[in-house]
Amino acid sequence: MTSINEMSYEQAREELMNTVKALEAGNLNLEESLTLWKRGEQLADRCQAWLDSARDALDKAQAKQSGESETDSEQEAE
Repeated sequence: MTSINEMSYEQAREELMNTVKALEAGNLNLEESLTLWKRGEQLADRCQAWLDSARDALDKAQAKQSGESETDSEQEAE
């Protein structure tokens, strides 16, 4: 199995979807189910970390753009 910390968002999301499907199928014994569940939790955390990082980047870009817009407005007022 690939290390979760090395996965892209898309890789983690795809494996998470496959994990959910396997758990929903119910063809696993308890030990296998628990192992998959734990990996699924880790995959979900990885996906959330990617999404949080993307949100932070967007917020910073918007704040920077907003700051530049305010500077432009102030220069036009002068």
